[in-house]
Amino acid sequence: MHQQQIDWSNGDLDGFMQSYWKSDSLVFIGKRGPTYGWQQALDNYKKGYPDKTAMGKLSFRLDKIELLSKADAFVMGAWSLAREKDTPGGYFTLWFKKINGKWVIVCDHTS
Repeated sequence: MHQQQIDWSNGDLDGFMQSYWKSDSLVFIGKRGPTYGWQQALDNYKKGYPDKTAMGKLSFRLDKIELLSKADAFVMGAWSLAREKDTPGGYFTLWFKKINGKWVIVCDHTS
């Protein structure tokens, strides 16, 4: 997640998305409801954050990390953006799964 903060803050959405499961089964739940698929999540981010100014500087606060099994983990926390004109933020819950030896986000609920 530290690398996600760096990639986002550098305006690199493709890099940011490397922490997500590159699958049509990826689930992202936001204020408009669930969307499915890695490419759809990337497209939505690119539409909502068209440039580095819109993206701002991302920071996470991790409140809970729980290993559920050898291949599943739950993460809960908060996110915030520091931008020139505002500082939006919210909360997230993430389901990480170890797939092919790599921990990836398979479900993201962010508000």
